[in-house]
Amino acid sequence: MNEQRLIDIETKLAYQEDTVQQLNDVVFAQQKKIDQLELLCQHLLDRLKDLSEQQSDNVTFIEKPPHY
Repeated sequence: MNEQRLIDIETKLAYQEDTVQQLNDVVFAQQKKIDQLELLCQHLLDRLKDLSEQQSDNVTFIEKPPHY
């Protein structure tokens, strides 16, 4: 095998390894953000449920006037 060809292959491999590492870093950061957003959504849903329960507990039923 030609030595220059071997150097070219090694160079391409080094670039590919760097690209794979960069992509891995991006995927890791995205997954971390997704986890944070899922946690936030769960907290918001829990808060909404609590507020809804408080609202329904505080509702007083008003009788309709006789003409309804």
